Amino acid sequence: MSIIGVLVIGLIVGLLARFITPGPNPRGIIVTMVIGIVGAVVATYGGQALGLYQFGEPAGFIGSVIGAVVLLVLLRLFAD
Repeated sequence: MSIIGVLVIGLIVGLLARFITPGPNPRGIIVTMVIGIVGAVVATYGGQALGLYQFGEPAGFIGSVIGAVVLLVLLRLFAD
């Protein structure tokens, strides 16, 4: 996938995570993209550790959103 594709999917995943997670969202579009991308990475490695994904298999879209929600909740806990 191209870098533009990764950024667009990261933005979509980050926006969904922000929509799902209640509370204030003062962060901008770049941080939302990063949350989506890092959430997908967290879901991939977390899923591999739990045995949900094989080695080298990326997380799916729903798994990426769940990973981004977890990351967003952790950011809110430690940011305040």
